[in-house]
Amino acid sequence: MSGHSKWHNIQGRKNAQDAKRGKIFQKISRDLYQAAKAGDPDPENNPQLRLVMEKARAANMPKDNVQRAIDKASGVGGAKFEEITYEGYGPGGTAIMVSALTDNKNRTAAADVQHLLIMVDHLVPMDQFHICLIVKATLSF
Repeated sequence: MSGHSKWHNIQGRKNAQDAKRGKIFQKISRDLYQAAKAGDPDPENNPQLRLVMEKARAANMPKDNVQRAIDKASGVGGAKFEEITYEGYGPGGTAIMVSALTDNKNRTAAADVQHLLIMVDHLVPMDQFHICLIVKATLSF
């Protein structure tokens, strides 16, 4: 069978599987961070953390990734996550409140929140779409 490459077939499948696992690991890592930050970083004293750790084990997440997320939440790691709230008014005077957990305020505002608003823009005619975002609860609807 000339032209047949077993590695090429494996590579295509592996890339898709790795991307899928990466998304799952990212979500679990964020959940681990939140659980460890909200309570004790020791799973014996924090049932929420213990539950997320079981979820990580079920997804075959490496132990060093789990430990890294817990260390980051307890202050051992480098990045500091913070909860940020954006408030504003959207199309037709609709009140919008976006809460996000981020390690980079600029990226969250510029990329993630704008992406959500672009999705809203597809539902609303452009001439009616005006939005103003204000950082941290200054409006408090």
